[in-house]
Amino acid sequence: MSQVTVYQTLNSADAQLVRSRLDAASLHPSVEHEYSALSLEGGAFTSQGILVQVPAEEAEFAREILTAPAPPPVEE
Repeated sequence: MSQVTVYQTLNSADAQLVRSRLDAASLHPSVEHEYSALSLEGGAFTSQGILVQVPAEEAEFAREILTAPAPPPVEE
């Protein structure tokens, strides 16, 4: 199964937030290069950053989710 990068960042927390959003949409995301970026000084730059990837057949839907405007906050 071919993986496609749908998000790239230098921040581990950003990558995990995106992974969580995609996971909540019942997609199958993975985070790549996170440990090498965190364990090496400047590693995020040398490893092309931290990548969030999904299977190729989920890439279009994942990009739609990531580019959609955030819903307004729920008022109580």
